[in-house]
Amino acid sequence: MHRQLSLIKRLRKQLTVTALAFALTMQMLTTETVAGDLQEYQVKAAFIFNFIAFTQWPENNDKTTDLCLYGKNNFGREIDDLQAKSVNTNTIKIIRLERLEKVDACQVLFISNSAASDLTSILNKVAGKAILTVADTPGAASEGVMINMQLIQNKIKFEVNLKSARDVQLNINSRLLQLATEVFQ
Repeated sequence: MHRQLSLIKRLRKQLTVTALAFALTMQMLTTETVAGDLQEYQVKAAFIFNFIAFTQWPENNDKTTDLCLYGKNNFGREIDDLQAKSVNTNTIKIIRLERLEKVDACQVLFISNSAASDLTSILNKVAGKAILTVADTPGAASEGVMINMQLIQNKIKFEVNLKSARDVQLNINSRLLQLATEVFQ
């Protein structure tokens, strides 16, 4: 019993430190000036990591979190650096999709702005599935994308469509919601 209490205390402390680090990182990233596409997408990759870290999936027993990229890869190799990181006990695996046939294997789907013209059909393809959708296209959150990043006055900002996430039983942490510029209920 004493051992379990000790473990719980350590886990709570670790979670508190992680949450504080996340909040500070997100605040720093939202206020930091972004210069050029490469740096913009480095920051967006960091945001995606935090989006994954602060989202809970229903009954996720996988050892990996599959982050699928659809559309033009503006990240270059920056997104691949996420594969060296883990969230909770899961490692992140990057999958580049050319077609949506294999989207069911994804826990996270990043929809590049190059695929914005197909946004409705993409969202229809993932409808009802516990896949966190992330984009960087103006207006995407209001269309149903769960998290949408935007470059506004040289700063990365994001908005959350909480209704879309809740519809597929994804739980987005309230700390993340507090940092969003807009939350669609």
